[in-house]
Amino acid sequence: MKKLMQVLPKITLKQLAVFVSIYQTGSTSRASEALHLSQSAVSSALTELEARLQMPLFERVGRGLNPHPNAYPVYVQAQAILGQSLTLEHYHKHQAGQIHIGASTTIGNYVLPSLLAKLYETLPDAHVDLYIANTQEVVNEVEQLNIDIALVEGMPRPTDIKAIEQRAWRTDTLMVFAKHDSKWLTDTARYNARDECYELTTQQLAKLPLLIREAGSGTRQIIDEQLLQHLPDTETIIAIQQSEALKNMVSTDIGLGCLSQHVIQAELDSGQLRQVKVSGIDLSRTWWLVWHTARHQSSIWQTFIDII
Repeated sequence: MKKLMQVLPKITLKQLAVFVSIYQTGSTSRASEALHLSQSAVSSALTELEARLQMPLFERVGRGLNPHPNAYPVYVQAQAILGQSLTLEHYHKHQAGQIHIGASTTIGNYVLPSLLAKLYETLPDAHVDLYIANTQEVVNEVEQLNIDIALVEGMPRPTDIKAIEQRAWRTDTLMVFAKHDSKWLTDTARYNARDECYELTTQQLAKLPLLIREAGSGTRQIIDEQLLQHLPDTETIIAIQQSEALKNMVSTDIGLGCLSQHVIQAELDSGQLRQVKVSGIDLSRTWWLVWHTARHQSSIWQTFIDII
């Protein structure tokens, strides 16, 4: 095997490009102009290629070069090889500008758009594929190497913790909220005019219908850990898969809801919805960046990290 490796021809793309250019232009001088190489470099590359192939490719007649009968089949193969190398280069450039981003629903719908706008400002030719689902579904895609990087709301819980990198990214606050004139709060809640919000105790909230996200979502994880454990006797809980649907149901006064402030900020500003502060409850949480340790961290990957 060692001896075989020593006798393999070491043909370079430069040699093939020089040969093709000479074949097409008919002289080393015109080939040197076309390739922006010195004439001596062109002549040297052709000589090296003929030596590697152990056959003449041109017949030298005075200062001219006439293709040898060997030249045409080599020319066809050289064209094919150079074409394939160009295709590979274009593929690499395309891949270098491509990124697969995953996001849990709140981040994907309300935070990610502005981040992508910054990415496109920096890299106008960037090609971005998005996958938006609940936290656990997104983490599963990261584990399967289908996503370059993910932004999730709940604590990542991969099946193989050694294969997944996770980094705290931002903090966010969940908010219990209700319709501005909700019938559920008329006789139970105290209205705080200064903060424009209602105030409830956990005992009062436990008696009201509460609309929350489905199991597996990052929002639900925080609700389970930081809210529902204080409401063991809650009478009615409705699980809903989409934040927009949940928000719209609260707007029709089906019950109270709990979502990220990012989701309901516009309705809070317009007065359509009101925050409900629950005494003794802290619903702040951490958002996470998640990626697989085996995933290639391309230049666009690093640019996205810098932006966020």
